[in-house]
Amino acid sequence: MALKAILFDLDGTLVDTAPDLAAALDHALTSQGRPTVGLDAVRSMVGDGAVALVERGLITTGGIASEQQFKAAVDAFFVYYAANLATTSRPFPGVAACLEALRRDGYKLAVCTNKAEAFTFPLLDQLQLTPFFDAIVGGDTFPVKKPDPGHITGTLGRIGGEIGWAAMVGDSSNDIDAAKAAKLPNVAVSFGYTRIPAAELGADRLIHHFDDLRAALDALQTT
Repeated sequence: MALKAILFDLDGTLVDTAPDLAAALDHALTSQGRPTVGLDAVRSMVGDGAVALVERGLITTGGIASEQQFKAAVDAFFVYYAANLATTSRPFPGVAACLEALRRDGYKLAVCTNKAEAFTFPLLDQLQLTPFFDAIVGGDTFPVKKPDPGHITGTLGRIGGEIGWAAMVGDSSNDIDAAKAAKLPNVAVSFGYTRIPAAELGADRLIHHFDDLRAALDALQTT
C-alpha cells in the first residue's frame, strides 16, 4: 500500500529556535569585536544554515573583513551553539499533539531542514521529538539543500516504501519553492522566520497554529 508522508522544516516551523540562534550569533559577533544584532534581526536571517547566518551577521555589522575573521566567527558560533541548542528553544504550540495525531492517521513523518546534522539530531533529541520521525535530513545530508528539490526527493527516499502522496510544511521561501519544484503540495506557517511575509510565499495553504494542520492536509488531498 502506498504511503502518505509529511515533511517538516525545523527552525521556525517545528521549533522556535531563534532565541538560541540569536545568542550564538551575538556571541560569534562579539568574539570579533562586532556589535550584537539581537533576536528580531535574527528572525529574518535564519533559513540557509549556520554558516549563512554568521555571514549575514557579519555583513549586517560592517562586512566580512577577511576569510580568517569569517572562519573565526563561524567557529565561535559552532562551539557556543552546540553547547546551547535548547537553552530556550521550544516546539511551537501544538507541535507534539499534532505529530501524534498525524502518526495515528497513518502518515509517515520526516524532518527536511537546512540546519546541519550536527545540530539537527541533538536538538530533536533534547526536545524529545526524534521518536515522531521516520527520517531526519539535515542541510549537509545531501550535496544539495532547499530550495533545491533534490533535498525534498532525497528526504522522501529516506522514509522508505512507496510514497503515494506527500506534502511539505515550512515557514520560508526555501521550503515552499523546494516543494513546488518537487511538485509537492505545501503548507506555510505564519509564525516562523521569513524575509517574505508568510501570506506572500505562494503556499497552497497557510496555517496560524498546528491545530489547523490536519484540516489543511485533508483539504489538499481533496482539491
